[in-house]
Amino acid sequence: MKRERLSTDITRIQFDSMEEWLVNRKGIGGSDASAILGLNPYKTNQELWMEKKGQMSPVDISGKSYVKYGNDAEPLLRALFALDYPEYKVEYYDNNMIINKKYPWAHASLDGELMDPDGRRGILEIKTTNILQSMQWEKWDNRIPDNYYIQVLHYLLVTEYDFVVLKAQLKRVRDGEVRLTTKHYHIEREEVLDDIEMLKNEEEAFWHSLRSGQGPGLLLPEI
Repeated sequence: MKRERLSTDITRIQFDSMEEWLVNRKGIGGSDASAILGLNPYKTNQELWMEKKGQMSPVDISGKSYVKYGNDAEPLLRALFALDYPEYKVEYYDNNMIINKKYPWAHASLDGELMDPDGRRGILEIKTTNILQSMQWEKWDNRIPDNYYIQVLHYLLVTEYDFVVLKAQLKRVRDGEVRLTTKHYHIEREEVLDDIEMLKNEEEAFWHSLRSGQGPGLLLPEI
């Protein structure tokens, strides 16, 4: 295991294996954040609370075809981003986890780290999505779906980096033909400070509820 101090409060940890990373993935991660706000289409805030309390086992989706596809595609899409946008320095750290002393409940594992020509640090987030219905396509129309937006807000909270670039590969099959659309979304930290503060408060309240044993009321995403 390697530890690198990024600032007074922030440390990047690289674990020696995926298994070690999984064991140490406690607290609240990026994929948990949207569930806390009731914006995760796959998990409620109460289900997340029970998982964190050890009262419920998380559903294992590692064997799902879409998860395997995303894992296999990620390094290729990261390399493609580096080719298409040479102005950014792109780095990736295996089995990484970033922690921040200000937010002891939180951790962030990034798909990539960026540095722009001005030396500002950023986050690269990669998504692969199968579009099965027109409603799914609309969620990507000039915006990031809510659950993914909350995820990158969480990463901005933990890392204190300056910006995020989300690269999304949207896959559709029509008449037996695979059609791929790639979208890029750029978020500046300074433009979403109020949302980051809101998320910090909600995560902290959720963390206190875990420590007190008082579960949250049920929140459900809009259909």
